[in-house]
Amino acid sequence: MTGNPEGDGTDAARAELLGIRFSIDNIDAALIHLLAERFKFTQTVGRLKAAQGMPASDPERERQQIARLRELAEQAQLDPAFAEKWFNFVVAEVIHHHERLASEGR
Repeated sequence: MTGNPEGDGTDAARAELLGIRFSIDNIDAALIHLLAERFKFTQTVGRLKAAQGMPASDPERERQQIARLRELAEQAQLDPAFAEKWFNFVVAEVIHHHERLASEGR
């Protein structure tokens, strides 16, 4: 016993917190692996675009994806604005990679 009347409750809360954080860490790891897979595919797209002299960005595709992801976010009870910010961040990085590939002549 800790001698603290709240000790057992606090210990239980700490144990629960550790379990929740472990789950969060697992989800973070899965997200990193999924992003790595996504970027493998976008690199393939970038090489194809570079080889064909296509532009690095596709604004119409991006608009369609934003609408799709906002809808998915709403269905998943995730803030659609957050989903759009995340997508814009990822797309900016993808476009940067595509531009680099195009400048390298790949």
